[in-house]
Amino acid sequence: MDLVPQKRVGSKGAARRFDVVVLGGGAGGLVAAREARRRGATVALVHDGEPGGDCTFTGCVPSKALISAAARGASFIAAMTAVRSAVERIAATENAATLRGEGIEVLDGWGRFTSRRTLVVDNTVVRSKRFIVATGSRPAIPEIPGFADLSPLTNETIFDLERSPDHLVVVGGGAIGCELAQAFARLGTAVTLIESGERLLAREEPETSAVVTSALRADGVTVHTSTDVVSAQLLADGVARLHVGSAEVIDADRVLVATGRVPAVDGFGLEELGVVLGDARAIVVDDTMATNVGGVWAIGDVTGQFQFTHAAARMGWVAVANATSRTSRLRPARFDPTAMPWVTFTSPEVGRVGLTEDEAARRYASARVAVLPMTLVDRAVTVGDTAGFVKLIAAPRHLVGHLGGGRLVGATVVAPTGGELIHEAALAMQTNMFLGRLAQTTHAYPTWSMAIQQAALQFFGESSGLRARAIRARSTDGDGQ
Repeated sequence: MDLVPQKRVGSKGAARRFDVVVLGGGAGGLVAAREARRRGATVALVHDGEPGGDCTFTGCVPSKALISAAARGASFIAAMTAVRSAVERIAATENAATLRGEGIEVLDGWGRFTSRRTLVVDNTVVRSKRFIVATGSRPAIPEIPGFADLSPLTNETIFDLERSPDHLVVVGGGAIGCELAQAFARLGTAVTLIESGERLLAREEPETSAVVTSALRADGVTVHTSTDVVSAQLLADGVARLHVGSAEVIDADRVLVATGRVPAVDGFGLEELGVVLGDARAIVVDDTMATNVGGVWAIGDVTGQFQFTHAAARMGWVAVANATSRTSRLRPARFDPTAMPWVTFTSPEVGRVGLTEDEAARRYASARVAVLPMTLVDRAVTVGDTAGFVKLIAAPRHLVGHLGGGRLVGATVVAPTGGELIHEAALAMQTNMFLGRLAQTTHAYPTWSMAIQQAALQFFGESSGLRARAIRARSTDGDGQ
């Protein structure tokens, strides 16, 4: 730690001074505050309400608890009890009392910048030379005539339900929409999922979308793709009526909107401070997480990049490293998302890191691809769960080309444990290892992780009757398979 801690002014009404002030107590803000304190800084965490943010109270924690409860056949009441129990246990590890015990000053209230070095939190004036903005995001509500009259549920309100809807319409076929649609269907709710695009999980491989769509339909979800909600109305009996497509009508007793999130930037004085906002009003930062305003960094969802808890955590570490080190101008820490994995927690799970085949084809014309269906993985056969696949994408290395298998630039794993298996691929990318190391490493039999080894072997000859093939862009090959 290179900072000389600033002395706090203790007289009543005077400004309080800290080495680092973090605005926002969600996942990124918590990591930033704790990392700054670990480095010896005096730290204030400003948050309106209990720390924890979206991830703990309305995002990752409750949704995964609900998904798990639904998968084991729990009732709706039991599932919601499990949700609240999980939230309470995790929230207790990051509440104000815990953080104060770690030496972090927690200021409960709405913070607003009045200058580059001053933040006003209700009636408290806070001063610092280093601010980290971690204000997160909020659900995006589509501008559809009559939609607001339905009081649509979002991920911030759905876990407050006291009874299961008889019919739930989910608008949006991204990760949140797919996860909650499947979970509620397994809890006994009739679920209709509406996606305006051609397929669910549009950011993923086309074959991923196909597997997940089949899985949702097998669980009873009615899936509509290439379908727009044109208008909505709340009927006299409380029924939500959606007009979709050209003439179809869908009635439900509740509607969940899962059409993405938008950065939370309003009301904090950021624009008055001169902080530049870009697409979708996200704070523009460089790879050191610095904004255009000296002494102000931004992390997490508010930057519009990689809206994942673990991404926000890494950004928080990078920002603090640069804010607290005197050598950061010469050798700054940088946020590199190249090997950032993510998971969609449907059943089967979707684990992804790096590029899709279509993306890789546009960068590496000579890349190669190995695809292994789960029907050829002995563990999948033994448990009778063979939906899914592994896809590994290898690009040539500088000078030596595909010697040693080349280097991994993308991977997708769709399997019951896809979210766990993807980290072997992420490690390979992070360390820039020869892809052949995955093929050489002995994997215990019969495990799910053997699928990674089996797929990697395809780059060196026939494995399970398959060989790696040349990459091909979806635009020239339909579905990219």
